[in-house]
Amino acid sequence: MNVTELARKLRVHPKEMLRVLPEYGFDIGMKAIKVDNKVADQIMHMWPRIKREVADKQRRETEEKKMKEKEMRLQQAQRVKLPNLLTVRQFADILSLPVTQIISELMQNGILANQNQNIDYETAGIIAEGLGFQVEKEEKQADDSKEIQKAEALEAALARSKNMQPRPPVVVVMGHVDHGKTSLLDTIRKTHITATESGGITQHIGAYQTIWKDPKSGDERAISFIDTPGHEAFTVMRSRGAKVADIAVMVVAADDGVKPQTEEVIQIIRAAKLPLVVAINKMDKEGADPQRVRNELSQRNIIPEEWGGDVPMVEISAKQKINIDKLLDVLLLVGDMHADTIQADPEIPAVGTIIESHLDKHTGPIATVLIQAGTLHKGDPLVVNGEIYGKVRAMRNYRGEDIETATPSVPAQIIGFKVPPEVGDILDVSSADTAKKIDVKQKRSAQTSAEQHVMVSDTSTEEEKEQHKSVNVIIKADVLGSLEAIIGSLEKLRHEEVGVKIIGKGLGHITEDDVHKAEAGNGVLIGFRVKPTPSGEDILREKDIQFLRFDVIYDLINWVKQEMGKLLSVEKIVTELGKMEIRAVFRTEKNWMIVGGLVREGKIQKDSLARVIRKGTHAGQGKISECKVGQQSQKEVAGGVECGIKFEGKVHIEIGDVIEAYTEAQKVRTLEFGK
Repeated sequence: MNVTELARKLRVHPKEMLRVLPEYGFDIGMKAIKVDNKVADQIMHMWPRIKREVADKQRRETEEKKMKEKEMRLQQAQRVKLPNLLTVRQFADILSLPVTQIISELMQNGILANQNQNIDYETAGIIAEGLGFQVEKEEKQADDSKEIQKAEALEAALARSKNMQPRPPVVVVMGHVDHGKTSLLDTIRKTHITATESGGITQHIGAYQTIWKDPKSGDERAISFIDTPGHEAFTVMRSRGAKVADIAVMVVAADDGVKPQTEEVIQIIRAAKLPLVVAINKMDKEGADPQRVRNELSQRNIIPEEWGGDVPMVEISAKQKINIDKLLDVLLLVGDMHADTIQADPEIPAVGTIIESHLDKHTGPIATVLIQAGTLHKGDPLVVNGEIYGKVRAMRNYRGEDIETATPSVPAQIIGFKVPPEVGDILDVSSADTAKKIDVKQKRSAQTSAEQHVMVSDTSTEEEKEQHKSVNVIIKADVLGSLEAIIGSLEKLRHEEVGVKIIGKGLGHITEDDVHKAEAGNGVLIGFRVKPTPSGEDILREKDIQFLRFDVIYDLINWVKQEMGKLLSVEKIVTELGKMEIRAVFRTEKNWMIVGGLVREGKIQKDSLARVIRKGTHAGQGKISECKVGQQSQKEVAGGVECGIKFEGKVHIEIGDVIEAYTEAQKVRTLEFGK
């Protein structure tokens, strides 16, 4: 057998294999090309032990070296100042240590991060002190949150508008899962996308536009729709959708009424201060009760117009296409009532918000942008957050047709990004002169290497620190919108005893690196619409790491809840039965006795457990295996009756003792989350 083939089978470099083998009696020479097949079989048989021993030796040598370095730093009292937040590379530079060593130290502490990811002061401080450094906090003002910066950037860009003109209203469609949002949009656009969605749940936020022709006047007017996913997991995306919309349509099923996600939608709409229209859907179904829906909504301060409120409610059936025209009329009417705010300047350079972003393996980075002001032209620079991401090579509308320009309220799918932007980022073409070119290599390593936004903080709250059990997961998704939604939903799963710990997350297929992280963190790999690479699949099998693939976020969240439920301790239910005063001892053996007495309270039951109480203190416990009244065996003996019992247990019962009979049952606890 060739040496290289043997090394490949052992998954080791040939030189390393040849260096190690002589220590174990296989001196085949450092320059050997071939090895006898019999010897090769012996090497393969012994290799697992050799590998373990070599790894142990290297580990001991590394630990000894680290201890010597730590002692030296302690003697020299080396001090370092650390900020509130810093990247792993910055941390390594401050400590003057290799990045690989810092990453290794983090992994040993259960934290998975690459060199470009942030760690907080507490985490960095623990690592630095463990290495022998004396740590001081570098006082700096906290940076504004990313979301606030994006909002301010959008407001500043829109403030440049001068020549204001009416634009099509942007409508965001919200509601509980499976209440019919996608079917409604499908009907409006006269297309058939519902069947392509997994389990009826829209997986990615999308924007669409339709032309509504007034049957009376013949006038044509455009309406843009933002379709948001319906499950609780998509709070982040629904909130973002609300920020770019003018009107909200809340879809509520007539046969189902208000659900928890419906209440969440109400809160989002109120926070965004959007005009609201309620579409009471599924009026064609048996059990449809629109009055019940109105009652439930009115209890949440959503008062219908016909009841004196300000919220139009339209009874529709998306499936049977009932009253869709009426709903569109109402939307345009509400738009006309807010015409002073539904305006934009089409003449300035384009300003918009990234609605969806992903990496297509054939086309490259693709993003859907909703233009909010100005006009985007083919060839315009793509300036996102002050950086030039590329230029518009092609634009498509929601039908997939090529377009040359995108005007206010038009959703456009853009090709030309060098790397995918983040969902929620602001596109501002006017800042091209002052913008800098992106570092494509750095951005790609942060985004397309599936390492974007990895959680590196061990825990984020004191409550989590107190949790003793957790489901450790690494999440990989196909697009940023879904990844954000999954993480946002998992972060809500808080419980006093168990938790979910996200030890890694990112975009793209499952790689070998992901498998190693899952192994180091004792975690489960979860792929949302992604699968392992061939090499990743091989190492998954070799390491025996659990991998699960989901197409519906609802199923993914439910699986995590089930796994958390399995970690809950079993609840013990004790039922007190009765008390018996011992008046006679008839027979005493090593592990059992026959005694007699009077049942004072409740009842004494065969096969029940028993405590022995002597002079008010617990003397021992056992089991009542038999009950007799006279010569008749009884299943139970009621209060006020004298009886004899067979007591099984190590304690020796005495006259005057009290037997307390009880039963124990174990109840599997269900997981309940606080709001």
